[in-house]
Amino acid sequence: NFVLSLALTPIQMPEMYIIGAQPLCSQLSGLSQGQRKLCQLYQDHMKYIGEGAKTGIKECQYQFRQRRWNCSTVDNESVFGRVMQIGSRETAFTYAISAAGVVHAISRACREGELSTCGCSRAARPRDLPRDWLWGGCGDNVHYGYRFSREFVDAREREKNYPRGSPEQTRILMNLQNNEAGRQAVYNLANVACKCHGVSGSCSLKTCWLQLADFRQIGEFLKEKYDSAAAMRSGRKGKLELVDKRFNPPTAGDLIYIDPSPDYCHRNETTGSLGTQGRLCNKTSEGMDGCELMCCGRGYDQFKTYKHERCFCKFHWCCYVMCKRCTSLVDQFVCK
Repeated sequence: NFVLSLALTPIQMPEMYIIGAQPLCSQLSGLSQGQRKLCQLYQDHMKYIGEGAKTGIKECQYQFRQRRWNCSTVDNESVFGRVMQIGSRETAFTYAISAAGVVHAISRACREGELSTCGCSRAARPRDLPRDWLWGGCGDNVHYGYRFSREFVDAREREKNYPRGSPEQTRILMNLQNNEAGRQAVYNLANVACKCHGVSGSCSLKTCWLQLADFRQIGEFLKEKYDSAAAMRSGRKGKLELVDKRFNPPTAGDLIYIDPSPDYCHRNETTGSLGTQGRLCNKTSEGMDGCELMCCGRGYDQFKTYKHERCFCKFHWCCYVMCKRCTSLVDQFVCK
């Protein structure tokens, strides 16, 4: 996935954007033909595509920090390595969260005046907004972010031409669905934010605008979609169909996968699994972060370590908090 590799490619500003010279687009490896054209037309967007994908990776690692697969970046070449070659639930989540990161970053960059082709949001005034509240301010341009992300991120998949019903075509349909689910999460979770005006904060007048949801909220929303992702296969005329017809067909905002997840318990060069040896686990938990499940029944080692944290915090008038620094010796557990 090129967008993910861009997250690990530092883009130097602003000397990369010399008009006419276009050194940036030729230096980025992994661009498809359509993406290269878009890169040349929208060079100022590339930095934010990379930043958005990086935000997506960080959020992925947060959401899966207590799972056997913890969204590890395997190496700088392929970001997630061979894990991404399997059309699993984990791959589905990675595509969705990366696409969401791009929408989020581009929408915010528009609002902040960083891009030449967009500005503040032009979203229509919500019908349920009280009549005496002003609709204006400078909102996040989620409409532009959504459209540009769809154009750029999906270009790679849309350019490929494989026979209908082939494994390659099935995987393309999976990627496109999950990209869209990520974009829709950002689009649908954007909400109205307001600011009070009036004498000494009386709030007699309010100005409101469209604002992106915090990316943590988007990550949690997509994690729920991951847990309820639909298993699909290639059906008649090369279209995707549910493996189990008893379930409802997925909507445009749902995640889908076509391959079972590999075994993340053991290191496997073929599937790209890093295994769970050496991972910290929680001895008292019965969940996925517990030593029994995290260590896949192999057992765990115990060691002691010093933990530093703030303690005895006091609020001083006005207005600051002073804390002491406490050190304690705690037990930690590591998978064998």
